[in-house]
Amino acid sequence: MSNTPVILTSEDAQALPARERVGLAVARLDTATMIKTFVAAEAAGVRQVWSTQSPLQADTLTAFAAAAVQTRELRLGTAIIPTYPRHPLTMASQALALNDLAPGRLRLGIGSSHRPVIEGIYGMEMTKPLEHLREYIEIVRAALWKGQVDHQGNFFQVKATLPGLAQIPILTSVLRQNAFKLAGEIADGALSWLCPVPYLLKTGLPALRAAAQEYGRSVPPLVAHVLMSTSDDRPAVIKATRAHTQSYGKLPFYASMFADAGYPVDAEGTMSDELIGSLVISGNSTAVTEQLKELLASGLDELLVMLVPVQQAESEMHQLMHLIGHI
Repeated sequence: MSNTPVILTSEDAQALPARERVGLAVARLDTATMIKTFVAAEAAGVRQVWSTQSPLQADTLTAFAAAAVQTRELRLGTAIIPTYPRHPLTMASQALALNDLAPGRLRLGIGSSHRPVIEGIYGMEMTKPLEHLREYIEIVRAALWKGQVDHQGNFFQVKATLPGLAQIPILTSVLRQNAFKLAGEIADGALSWLCPVPYLLKTGLPALRAAAQEYGRSVPPLVAHVLMSTSDDRPAVIKATRAHTQSYGKLPFYASMFADAGYPVDAEGTMSDELIGSLVISGNSTAVTEQLKELLASGLDELLVMLVPVQQAESEMHQLMHLIGHI
């Protein structure tokens, strides 16, 4: 793929080779280690990496900027950066700087995050998150794509001219049906997180497609978050996955999505073994590769693959890099 900005549709994504449709999720490590991981991933043939942003970690876009000058073609995606703590003009200016360093390689994934984070950690009021996200995207898109913003809304009043343009794809986080609809209406892609695949295929994708059709837009690609282990020990995989994901059942947005998917959590937020099992694929390299190809053939546009380490995290990550790089 070229280094000029490319806005993919769902149809575009599905026409690409499998290696272009499978990205590697890199956990937030110390920044130097994270950059070394990106460099190693590109050397292994990985085409896309993703990383998230939390309030207790170093800034992801800053780390991406450092990684951009040490890699050549690796695409860098945020999944996601929370909107509330960062003014949309600040987000746009950071994205412009990164695009100057790595033209066409950034995919800007943003979302509202969750009340325990926004209200509990940042101390900011979180009201009508989807409406807030809609205004936020309107401002970021106008800033990046047009270089001018004149927005008078309920959450933001912004009037500004920026020094440059960059048609950077803006993707949004999706969990429940209304978020998929919003992505279909205004975003350049939808980023799921911990959504069971049947829920994505039966609920998420139809909502995304219907909204895009209603607003006369091409369907944006769905990037599906997939947990993966290269271990053949399925009980150990389930145990490791539970340790990796158990906090999500306590978050209201996730609990509601799990219930929508047919896997309700209990009052304490405990996730069932059935739910855990639906979120992770596992097996030897051949088996996992076939499962990834089956997911791509099922209707999912792209995969965001996150390692669930069982024994040796570093060696298992390198194995996953090479698997993705040669799929």
